[in-house]
Amino acid sequence: MLIGSLGAVGLVGAALFLADIPLSRPFFVALFLVGPLLLLLVRAIARRGVNLARTRGQLRSQVLVVGSTGHVRGIVRTLARETWLGYDVVGAIAPISDVRRDEGAGVPILGDESELLDLVRAQQPDIVLFTAGSSASAEEFRRVAWELEGLDVGVIVVPGVSEISGDRIRMRPVAGLPLVHMDLPRARKALRRGKRLFDIVASAALLLLLTPVLGIVALCVRLSDGGGVVFRQQRVGRTGEPFEFLKFRSMVVDAEARRAELEQLARDRGNDVLFKMSDDPRITRVGKVLRRYSLDELPQLWNVLRGDMSLVGPRPALPQEVTGYDGDAHRRLAVRPGITGLWQVSGRSDLSWEDTVRLDLFYVDNWSFAQDLLILARTARAVLASRGAY
Repeated sequence: MLIGSLGAVGLVGAALFLADIPLSRPFFVALFLVGPLLLLLVRAIARRGVNLARTRGQLRSQVLVVGSTGHVRGIVRTLARETWLGYDVVGAIAPISDVRRDEGAGVPILGDESELLDLVRAQQPDIVLFTAGSSASAEEFRRVAWELEGLDVGVIVVPGVSEISGDRIRMRPVAGLPLVHMDLPRARKALRRGKRLFDIVASAALLLLLTPVLGIVALCVRLSDGGGVVFRQQRVGRTGEPFEFLKFRSMVVDAEARRAELEQLARDRGNDVLFKMSDDPRITRVGKVLRRYSLDELPQLWNVLRGDMSLVGPRPALPQEVTGYDGDAHRRLAVRPGITGLWQVSGRSDLSWEDTVRLDLFYVDNWSFAQDLLILARTARAVLASRGAY
């Protein structure tokens, strides 16, 4: 965008000079400063419009996936979840060994790779997507690409990695090989002093600015039923270290005693690890308001200030939840838990446990300070919308 803007300014300036058209220098400078901003705005509006149309079933592309059934399943899940991409998988083409085993791929397996060209002609997809696990050699794949050239179909190749942010990947063609260079995960970078310094300064400033709000909320909780104001609970922090987690009390005083009987009920949205109920009878009238706008989370700013938590990070887990973790989920404990995170701005309690872990692991492996700032900005919108808050 910057190169295009500079080029446009150069062309406009040269044309004005050659045509001997007078133009004030301040106007010319203003044009250069405002132009890129307007270009960004137009692109953002256009992209949002296209994504919205795709979500509503328009501007979509028919996709035929080629690869092993295991990789196809992963691609199908991702494309079904991210509807804004506009891809509809119509079927899969698998290696003949997978076809013989009749392994499920999440979509119909239309045939094996020897039938690829015939199936493309019959299905007439917009895109043929090759995943990892395809049995074709480099030479065979090149020949297939030659054949597809005359069928007016797009080709996408997905490498055998997923949940990697774009700034961690660089494509470098070397000797005809499309080498994908990937930076290592960034869990250690998320523990650097810069992030901790930001947490200290921001949490201290917010505690000072929100002192009147904290006082009003505390008074409302106290007057609602005469019980305690702050709810204290043991949570698991970085590297599995326990800490005292603080919240404004939003439930009845004997909420923990009543939890066991409620845990026997079906969990919402298939979340088999986190205990969440959209209609939890233990929540008080004041608590419903606090939870709707996340006001009950404000005391956690003190957790951030003293180093137990961060402003942004994975959800702080209960000890009994950690005992139910599989190997991958334990990586959520590699960084400090956060008041907010990708899980909150992407659906909060409406998310399944699988999606919660996926988002948290993406955050841990792809951490960046810019991503933290973006999550904080999106948190305000998520809180005001009250989406998934219960």
